[in-house]
Amino acid sequence: MNIIVLGCGKVGQKIAERLSEENGHNITVIDRRYDVVSSIINHFDIMGVVGNGGDVDVLKEAGIENADLLIAITGSDELNLMASLMAKKLGNCKSIARVRRPEYHKIVNVMKDDLGLAMAINPERAAASEIARILRFPTAIQIDTFAKGRVEILKFKVPENSVLDGMKVMDIVAKLNCDVLVCGVERENDVFIPGGNFELKSGDLISIVSSIQSGTQFFKKIGIKTNRVKDTIIIGGGDTAYYLAYLLIETGISVKIIEQNPERCEELLKLLPKATIICGDGTDNRLLIEEGIENAAAVVSLTNIDEENILLSLYVKSKSNCKVVTKINRIAYDKVIESLDLGTTVYPKNITAEYIIRFVRAKKNSIGSKIETMHFILDDKAEALEFRIKEGSPFAGVSIDSVKLKDNILIACINRGGKIIIPRGKDVIMPGDTVIVVTLKAGFRDISDILK
Repeated sequence: MNIIVLGCGKVGQKIAERLSEENGHNITVIDRRYDVVSSIINHFDIMGVVGNGGDVDVLKEAGIENADLLIAITGSDELNLMASLMAKKLGNCKSIARVRRPEYHKIVNVMKDDLGLAMAINPERAAASEIARILRFPTAIQIDTFAKGRVEILKFKVPENSVLDGMKVMDIVAKLNCDVLVCGVERENDVFIPGGNFELKSGDLISIVSSIQSGTQFFKKIGIKTNRVKDTIIIGGGDTAYYLAYLLIETGISVKIIEQNPERCEELLKLLPKATIICGDGTDNRLLIEEGIENAAAVVSLTNIDEENILLSLYVKSKSNCKVVTKINRIAYDKVIESLDLGTTVYPKNITAEYIIRFVRAKKNSIGSKIETMHFILDDKAEALEFRIKEGSPFAGVSIDSVKLKDNILIACINRGGKIIIPRGKDVIMPGDTVIVVTLKAGFRDISDILK
């Protein structure tokens, strides 16, 4: 595919980096900053154009007339939408646009075809959806869904004195009588797709594949509570806080928002009449205690300053055993941040990049199968891909133990018309199934790519 990435901020750079690692793409980036464009083209096998993405001549120089996809990811909604419109007029190519302002989403919904938009993504709304999913299952650090919500990959930390400590992966089903599959383990700086003899240890971050029912049963067997939170305190009243509060209230969760700006508090009172809005400084320890962080089921730090969110989360963890979620905007220091044990950390920029890359990958459908869903897992070092199996696929009608897979690849689940199968060696993949594959390798677009 011929792809143009307009805007080389952190998200644009991550998208360009990911796509440059895959075969079959010709990538061109556009940005006003010469030094940024120069750095990107020197590090990756892509082209670059310095200029304003709203300029017709700049778009033409970048190859818009022959492009298949424009990814408009600048900090300006207006520029992203205008570039999408020009892309359709100049080259009749589809566009993905980052659109933050809620009022623009109404325009996008009405004029999607006129603008040539294949997808519009709101980072704040996407981050709120991820957090809401976590609060439904607070034990998990990360939850990714497949098979239209029937299958989940759940990531959690093995606690001290857990029954899993010292247990081999192959023994989990027999000893715990749970139909789950361990598809990944993170241990310090190492990441594994474990074989049957792999021995789990306390402190490991493990990811399991299961149906919702089996996952709940598994956590009960290992003594971990899975009930959704009953109430949540949100510190910071920005757009992410609004979207999150709306989603939580819809599911019956009590929400309290602490916001410092009086005018924003008035807006939130009108937008969220069922929420409790506290006008005050969310970094004030006494206020936090007065508003009940010690007894809250969950606390989410959503200020616009990373350092505040980090310190708030550390303080809450020192005062409570509640579920803590921390929003981090800058992704350059993720390794340092992960060492602080902040509970669940959410990176809106990473979520945005993942959504866009997932869409691009899905556009590269093949004859035998295609990607239905994709998530980055295991600290972004692995991919979980859901493929649709068609007639003529090399996997159709074949048992799993008879196929030769590349290294560090696991067939983790089969969805057969809504019936979830955690596969063993003799299970057969049939046309019409969707299959979840976990891999440490990047760039697979077809299930046949996993074969040796």
